[in-house]
Amino acid sequence: MTKYALEIENLTKVYDNGFQALKNVNLKIKEGDFFALLGHNGAGKSTTINIVSSIISKTSGTVKVFGEDLDKNVVACKNFLGVVSQEIIYDTNSNLLEGLIIQGGYYGIPFHEAKIRGLYWLDKMNLLDKAQNTTRELSGGMARRYMIAKALMHNPRLLILDEPTAGVDVALRREMWDFLQEINNLGITVILTTHYLEEAEYLCKNIAIIKQGEIKVNTSMKALITSEEDDQYTLDISGYKDQELNFPGVQFKLRDNNTTLDILINKEISISKCFNYLDSLGITIQSLRNSQNRLERIFMRFEEHN
Repeated sequence: MTKYALEIENLTKVYDNGFQALKNVNLKIKEGDFFALLGHNGAGKSTTINIVSSIISKTSGTVKVFGEDLDKNVVACKNFLGVVSQEIIYDTNSNLLEGLIIQGGYYGIPFHEAKIRGLYWLDKMNLLDKAQNTTRELSGGMARRYMIAKALMHNPRLLILDEPTAGVDVALRREMWDFLQEINNLGITVILTTHYLEEAEYLCKNIAIIKQGEIKVNTSMKALITSEEDDQYTLDISGYKDQELNFPGVQFKLRDNNTTLDILINKEISISKCFNYLDSLGITIQSLRNSQNRLERIFMRFEEHN
């Protein structure tokens, strides 16, 4: 029998001003999943997360966390959840370790145990040397890592991450990806919202795309990516001499004084045949790279046509 970390049925949210943020949202996320919930700002991601987290109330529908109905057992649901919000929340009168101990206290964790856990998570987040600092003394990236540590203090079974790597530099973002995969491998279900689409493609097994309060796509990441009919590459080239570029199934776009060539190629076309064609024209390919993240292409195309 399939076990679900989160079950949302016919979830609707209408604000006091009459704006309908969610329209009969249905979503099931399996236990142990690493799930992406994507959509532009205002699409309904944060409203969904805030309802699941009991920050705001729903208008109608049901939410279950590991089988517990949010309306009937909100305490159990909250204990299952760890939430990292999009906004950085600064502790005003405590250092990092004290803040984590206080966070543990909210969940009934004794002082000594909370201190051990706090030191553990500070170490895992590479913040142990900042244990006596306040959050206002941290960089934006450090503050986000600290928020993840706080969310994990009570050993939640479901971790919700709302833009967790915003403002984090590229190298550190990669480290956080490895850590989040490690967390997921321990059995913690993860729900991720992010504007870094390469992040979602790299980390997530399944994906839903929400637009104007409705779930428009709900599938596996693999199925969505492989649904693309074209691949897009950027070539650094030399030797182009104003030839007309025409090869069946391939679109060409020259730029940078004819030293860069963007190609959009149908998956059924062998890229080696395209390369042979360019070689026959005396065009030398010096380097090749993916010109755009695959998920980003799908997402942008979806937003334009749905």
